[in-house]
Amino acid sequence: MPKIIAGPLALLAIAARDGIFVSGHLNAIERICAWFDRWRQESAAGPWWPHLITRAQYRGEQPPAAQPSRPSWCYGTAGHARSQQLAALAVGDTPRQQAVESALAKALTNPEQLAATTDKSLCHGYAGMAHIAAQAAADALTQDLDVCIPQLLYEIGTDPDAVATSLTQTDGSDIGLLEGGAGVALALLTVATGAPLSGWDAFLLMN
Repeated sequence: MPKIIAGPLALLAIAARDGIFVSGHLNAIERICAWFDRWRQESAAGPWWPHLITRAQYRGEQPPAAQPSRPSWCYGTAGHARSQQLAALAVGDTPRQQAVESALAKALTNPEQLAATTDKSLCHGYAGMAHIAAQAAADALTQDLDVCIPQLLYEIGTDPDAVATSLTQTDGSDIGLLEGGAGVALALLTVATGAPLSGWDAFLLMN
């Protein structure tokens, strides 16, 4: 449920930042942010949000997950935090912006969460995390997120030729956008050059 709700929150926030509003727009942003506040978890790794809430958890019959999942775009703290950062920017909620930027920086530098990340992909791997970190850093109040990016890129690879070869393998490896080489390449290009002129990442609702 949190990730499902994070997408609409990001869409509402991006529209509001562009001056586009519909009936109940700001109320919807407020209600979704309150949902995130309700399910925010605290740990030594920093604040995080469960990747899903079951019916039993919603009814209070079971506690939410005890540990955070990998901090991915698709259902991890990275996607949740960026959506809330966009909402905070849209409505001028500086305390929320500070809190979620801190949560994102902690998630992207936490060894346990990074260890749970096992691939390079845009959807749930290091490329998506680096892309979110760069987009969020451009809007952030501090430089904490800028510091995260080099390590995320290191996990993708330090040899440009080797990375390029791995992204264009013809051995049946996924070369697609969300989970394959195309997505990794686009994320790397965007981190290196800034927001893409093509707007290829619009569907991710990161910006």
